[in-house]
Amino acid sequence: MPKTVAEAYEIDHITGTNNWTLAIEKEMRKIRELGAFEKWNKGTSEDLRSGKAKMPGYEEIGCHMVFDIKMDGKDSVRIALLYAALNDLEVLSCGVTNVYLNVDCHEKIWFQARPEFGEDEGLVMIIKKALYGLKSSGASWRNVISQTMLDAGYENTYADPDVWRRRAVKDDGTHYYELILVYVYDIMSISQIPQKTMDMIGKLYD
Repeated sequence: MPKTVAEAYEIDHITGTNNWTLAIEKEMRKIRELGAFEKWNKGTSEDLRSGKAKMPGYEEIGCHMVFDIKMDGKDSVRIALLYAALNDLEVLSCGVTNVYLNVDCHEKIWFQARPEFGEDEGLVMIIKKALYGLKSSGASWRNVISQTMLDAGYENTYADPDVWRRRAVKDDGTHYYELILVYVYDIMSISQIPQKTMDMIGKLYD
């Protein structure tokens, strides 16, 4: 697994393939379509660093593509799966792709485009969406997905704010709680008909 775009391109060169190149181009197309960046055409990065050009209130950051993110399991997941088994409920899960790109960036930051930007490499870019790694991105996404859960009639539990529940009734008249577990971009639905939840998530987020 490469750690940088340069390493990914090097793997393609060594193996005589273009798999990583195509994957990077596909990801960058998606990021552009979602409006993650905006070109700034009033100067270069060197102009900004030297003070020749001004961008009041903005600060520079390093920005690069991340290839590998590891996530740890949670006790809440195991408890929820036990709850599903004991109550004869179905379980479905999904991942929201480009999760932070679904919310706006609340920080004023810019960066110099790297090789993955192709012909735009070296240009000054203003970040418009809450990219992974920014200080406010996690909170911004949590606010958005939490509002989605509230609008759908769910409430989060006292034990774990990432576990949401909603009263429901089975076909046989039995009362139970539908559950939704949210861990960054991973979402799990536990219900008699969890597909309804997956359809809702799919309509709202890519």
